[in-house]
Parts: sequence; C-alpha cells; structure tokens
Amino acid sequence: MKKLRVDVWSDIACPWCYVGKRRLEAALARFPHRDSVEVVWRAFELDPSAKRVLDADVSYAERLARKYGAPLAKAEAMIRNMTDVGAADGLSLRFDKVRPGNTFDAHRVLHLAAERGVQGAVKERLLRAYMTEGEAIGEPEVLVRLAGEAGLDPAEVRAALAGDVYTREVRADEAEARALGVTGVPFFVFAGRYGVSGAQPAEPLLRVLQQAWDEAADEPGEALAEGAACGPEGCA
Repeated sequence: MKKLRVDVWSDIACPWCYVGKRRLEAALARFPHRDSVEVVWRAFELDPSAKRVLDADVSYAERLARKYGAPLAKAEAMIRNMTDVGAADGLSLRFDKVRPGNTFDAHRVLHLAAERGVQGAVKERLLRAYMTEGEAIGEPEVLVRLAGEAGLDPAEVRAALAGDVYTREVRADEAEARALGVTGVPFFVFAGRYGVSGAQPAEPLLRVLQQAWDEAADEPGEALAEGAACGPEGCA
C-alpha cells in the first residue's frame, strides 16, 4: 500500500508549533488518503541552554520583549495576536500560565512514544500542558505524569529519563534540521521532498499533501512557502 510520510520539526515551547499541528490535522482531515499518511514529530530545541524551569516571576511578555529588544507593549501585542490566531484554530493559548523551561527531555519522551506507537497523543498532551495548562514540562516527574496520561507506561518513562536513552536520536533530529537549513519551527517535510516553513493555513498544506502523493521523486525540493514560526530569537 502506498504511504506518505510527513516529518515535522517542532518544539513544545512553541505556540506556532501548536497552531501548525492543528492546521496539519485540518488538512489531513480533508485529505482522501489520510489513512496512508504517517506523521513523525522531530526534535528542535528553541533554547537548548535553558534551565529545567525558568523563573516564574518573569512574565512571558517580559521574556519576549527582552528577546526582541522591544517595548513591553509591543510584546504584549504580539501575544494578543498569537492568542487570537490560536483561538481561531480552536486553541486556548494561555501565555499568562506558561512556565518556560528546557525541552530536551520532552523530546526524548517523544522518541520513546514513537517506538510505542503513541507519539501523536504524547505530542498533543505535552503541547496542551505547556501552552494551556501551565505545566513545567522541564521537570522529569511532570513528564512522567503527562506521558502516562497519553498512553505511555509511567515507569518506563521514569526509567528512560533517569538515563540517557534517546539522546542520540534527539541530537540526530537536530543535526538533520541544521543540514536542511531549518532556523524556525514548525517545519514540515512531505515525502522527503517538499519543505514548508511555518504554521501555514490548512489549504496550502493540503495542496502539498496532494502534490507529494501524486508525484514520485527521490531528491528533496525547495521550501514551497513560509509562515509564522518560532526561532531561537522568539516567535513572530
């Protein structure tokens, strides 16, 4: 049976990645070959040097203003825009609750989830926990609980986080992103050929899905479009 793979580089600490996930799902819901599509979530850390949990006394708006060297009012306007866009896609983005932190272990958990066949569910649970519920996803025990809620064995998650398993896989994802020239996420690669940068609306994603399905090629192509994305310097 013909299969189509979609690789998506994204980070948990990325509101546009959550929006991009919803828009990809909307495109897939309209795609006639949905059952033949495999979505694989790949690791990308927006801030690899971040502590497990950052200072909760500093607001998201203040952090954003510092990243961009912009007035606080401008950062607050950016947050309102992201919140409104998220709401239009059915998401409640609660930047007032967000507890930023390191996402490396979350990506390791997602690799475990891929091996157990529940990566999509775990990805959704972690994004919702971070962007809506204010969970500190840099904390190992928080990850254990959330992953358990999404279908993983908590004891297996705890054991994985106590060691260094899936470290190599996360680093390989990040190395491939660098090789592809990915500087912001989400970044989608359809059938290893078509790259789409940013949280594109569902319609362009659907068109690329159909094109990737219809065409057979061995060499990767150029990015077809760019949309809103998060990068090391912030989300815009």
